[in-house]
Amino acid sequence: MDPEPTNNNTASGSGNPKDESTVKAPLSKDPKKKDDKKDEDLSEEDLALKQQLELYVERAQDADQGLQKVALESMRQEIRTSTSSMTSVPKPLKFLRPHYGTLKSYYETMPDSDLKKLLADILSVLALTMSAEGDRESLKYRLLGSEGDIGSWGHEYVRNLAGEIAQEYSKRVNEEATVDDLIELVEQIHNAEPEAVDLLMEVEFLDLLVKHVDKTNYKRTCLYLTSSARYLPGPDDVSVLDIAYTIYKQFEEFPSALQIALYLDNMQHVKEVFTSCPDLLRKKQFCYILARQGLSFELDEEMCADDEDREALQEIINNTKLSEGYLTLARDIEVMEPKSPEDIYKAHLLDGRASAGASVDSARQNLAATFVNAFVNAGFGQDKLMTVTSEASSGGSSNWLFKNKDHGKASAAASLGMIDLWDVDTGLAQLDKYFHSNDNHVIAGALLGVGIVNCGIKNDCDPALALLADYLDKEDSSIRIGAITGLGLAYAGTQNEQIRDKLTPILGDPKAPLDVIAFTAIALGLVYVGSCNEEVAQAIIFALMDRSESDLGEPLTRLLPLGLGLLYLGKQDSVEATAEVSKTFNEKIRKYCDMTLLSCAYAGTGNVLKVQHFLGQCAQHFEKGETFQGPAVLGIAMVAMAEELGLDMAIRSLEHLLQYGEQNIRKAVPLALGLLCISNPKVHVMDTLSRLSHDADTEVAMAAVISLGLIGAGTNNARIAGMLRNLSSYYYKEANLLFCVRIAQGFVHMGKGLLTLAPYHSERFLLSPTALGGLVVLLHACLDMKAIILGKYHYVLYFVVLAMQPRMLLTVDENLKPLSVPVRVGQAVDVVGQAGRPKTITGFQTHSTPVLLAAGDRAELATEKYLPLSPILEGFVILKENPDYREEA
Repeated sequence: MDPEPTNNNTASGSGNPKDESTVKAPLSKDPKKKDDKKDEDLSEEDLALKQQLELYVERAQDADQGLQKVALESMRQEIRTSTSSMTSVPKPLKFLRPHYGTLKSYYETMPDSDLKKLLADILSVLALTMSAEGDRESLKYRLLGSEGDIGSWGHEYVRNLAGEIAQEYSKRVNEEATVDDLIELVEQIHNAEPEAVDLLMEVEFLDLLVKHVDKTNYKRTCLYLTSSARYLPGPDDVSVLDIAYTIYKQFEEFPSALQIALYLDNMQHVKEVFTSCPDLLRKKQFCYILARQGLSFELDEEMCADDEDREALQEIINNTKLSEGYLTLARDIEVMEPKSPEDIYKAHLLDGRASAGASVDSARQNLAATFVNAFVNAGFGQDKLMTVTSEASSGGSSNWLFKNKDHGKASAAASLGMIDLWDVDTGLAQLDKYFHSNDNHVIAGALLGVGIVNCGIKNDCDPALALLADYLDKEDSSIRIGAITGLGLAYAGTQNEQIRDKLTPILGDPKAPLDVIAFTAIALGLVYVGSCNEEVAQAIIFALMDRSESDLGEPLTRLLPLGLGLLYLGKQDSVEATAEVSKTFNEKIRKYCDMTLLSCAYAGTGNVLKVQHFLGQCAQHFEKGETFQGPAVLGIAMVAMAEELGLDMAIRSLEHLLQYGEQNIRKAVPLALGLLCISNPKVHVMDTLSRLSHDADTEVAMAAVISLGLIGAGTNNARIAGMLRNLSSYYYKEANLLFCVRIAQGFVHMGKGLLTLAPYHSERFLLSPTALGGLVVLLHACLDMKAIILGKYHYVLYFVVLAMQPRMLLTVDENLKPLSVPVRVGQAVDVVGQAGRPKTITGFQTHSTPVLLAAGDRAELATEKYLPLSPILEGFVILKENPDYREEA
């Protein structure tokens, strides 16, 4: 046995050079020349390295184990030092390529030993550039090689290996083979967070992550987890976010943990965040985050033991400080001066004919002015139409009130609630006088106004319920609708059982008129938004089944399926049972109900399959227009608004629908665009809507005009304002279109440019269900403008109040008093998975707080003196002094 290996070794080891020369001699001389030429191109250093490596390859096959070891060690050293940074193929790998085959075949002949493992390590790295696609040789030799530090072979090697492990894992799982060795290998991969996360997702061992993250990399790892969750199918997305939540909690990054808990809508997690954090100040910051999400949340003793502290925290969650903060911002920007509708229309900038036509149909014009005035002065507590105090007590606001006709008075009275928005005490005091009116419309408006002023603000003594409950059973249907919608707005998202007990009987009342029932369904849908409450769902389903044939053709009936859909907002599969029931409805409304339920259930999920389903529904052509395609078009926008990529793709798909769709689809497309870019005026969408606002079909034109208002809502965008001014002169003879133009002008200048309607907040991570609910109700109403917005139900426009939020960053000190500090505000940059510490904003300007944030803006503190208690600077942010800060001399 002994001599054989020696012969073998001498043949392949020391005998090799002789063999090579004899082999090469008979060949034509060209390759030799080519080789020489190649060598001439190399620099002296490279040439020396090449010869050095060729010598190592020879020595590695030497009989003497000592020589072998030195050669392999040196080769390993060369490769390691060169692969640490991978900008081009490292030289050692390049020069060793021709010898890959030689080393491979020699490896097979080696006896098992540490040296054999060492060679396997080297082959594994060489396979990075050499092995054929799909062979997974890098992984094969890695598993045969020595245990130990994989990362030292360089970043690119780890990435490649991770990819091969993922492929091998799925192959083995399919063949039901064992995967233990792969998992062991996975545990050794540590260096790059994104690769590690991808790999662990592939091999379904994400739990390992919690053990391996540390203080230096947990933020980057979690950022990658939360960002990739949007693109994962369920239930993987939830498990990924759960891991991120666990890691954040482990490193006491509580605000981020809270945000994930809210994203998952997991109240148990929210509680845990409160109980795990001992610091009262940080708890106050959590409360601001909950208040912004619009969550009604009751603290108990476990979450905060001290009664006084708990009351203070509950007050923040109840949003009682919102009005104060908003006015602080307004004073700082110096926009407290009330504005009149004329200041917004700027008629003097137009040519003569438009201003001359202004006196036509004055009740309709006054109604438009009522809305513009309400939106522009929203939350400021003073305006030039409703709150003016005249010398004579008889004058004042009642003058303007009676410049409106019939149901117009309801919107005028309710506008007072909008002007005093979030300031409950002042609002209720000012609305009080209307309750003593003899005019039912005025009372109805006052009831709705109470709802508006309480919107998003919770109060221990429940003034809205106390005031509105008595009016629910009145004879007059406008008063009833005022009280019902008022309750819907004031208690949106609270899941308040008293409201359910009061409103569900109305749905089953055979004497109740259709409009009362429709608004009851919407109010219940908003109060129980996203709760999947079965009792409310059943009540609405029975109300739908009880409708007569003639009722089902009415536009208002379509609000019933919407109320049902709101119960399942964003809750995905939970809607399936109800969707099955809806298939038994009358065929007039069956399909409409199906589309509405699906669009609500998958709203904000970015589910690509559902977007395709809706596009498929829109692709069908019918002889007579089918109403169900309207909600399907809105559904595309509701589902795709979840993340930027899907949003851009949806905008492109909607362009196609405009070209090929029927009229009923075309009139819904502008509304869908309005929702996708709400309070975010993207130029190409603005141009599309501007083109559609001159469409031959008035319904399409009206929808486009309203949507121009929505995409510019609260931005004061000069370009949209100019477009709307021109439209007001273009449509000066068409009362309906002019009304829409005025409403859009009110939207654009909403809150004098301090508000936003975007339902997404916290850097587009969280979606406020009540905000989206309010917008969806408005958009569904706009699917039939003539019957609802231009009919006698124009107060549906006030549903937008659910989405109105100050687009501000207000920094406060430890006593929650405003504190002015310098911040940099710029366009947010996506830094997920980038190495190092990349800048998160670009093109920034430095301002002192409070500041306005536009869509896509991000702020960061420009001083080291304070530390923010929330990683995301939006809304109210508490700052505490940095103990390590030293003033520079």
